[in-house]
Amino acid sequence: MEIEKIFGNLPTLETERLLLRKITLEDVEDMYSYCSNEEVSKYVTWDTHQKLSDTKEFVEFALNQYENRKVAPWGIEYKENEKLIGTIDFVSWQVQHNVAEIGYIISQDYWGKGIATEAATEVIQFGFNHMNLVRIQARCFVENIGSERVMKKTGMSFEGIHRKGMFIKGKHQDLKMYSILKEEFSAIHKPKTGNGL
Repeated sequence: MEIEKIFGNLPTLETERLLLRKITLEDVEDMYSYCSNEEVSKYVTWDTHQKLSDTKEFVEFALNQYENRKVAPWGIEYKENEKLIGTIDFVSWQVQHNVAEIGYIISQDYWGKGIATEAATEVIQFGFNHMNLVRIQARCFVENIGSERVMKKTGMSFEGIHRKGMFIKGKHQDLKMYSILKEEFSAIHKPKTGNGL
């Protein structure tokens, strides 16, 4: 399965409350409202956005990824108010090993509502159904309880801690590793069709 076949035209995915879709320049202000929040950016690899142009630069990067048929994020749109409230993506995809890693971020206004779990479950399902994956993993800072909770709620299993696994924001961070296998996911989630392909 080639990356270009999936990400050449990123499909829109839909859940009960969310649309997972391509990011557009119209999303810059919504995105800035949470990317400029230090609580939101505390446990991610990028720095808190200081000005709107920081966010615009990221959106333009994502648009370029779409255009060049490369791995790129889905924007998480909350259907009730049509606001962009986060992003989710495959931060890496080892095609030859049928393994990928997901990452996600949600506006603090929507924490604790199961939204990241809803989005992650849909993206994991997409990965197993359409990307020929056998394993999907996720990592988080050891202090990031919220992200770890999402991993558990999607059915992922804790595998251990990558000690000083990444150098982020001036220090080596310990990272918790979680994963789920295709057969494990199938056992707890009924198959679903109509994923926008």
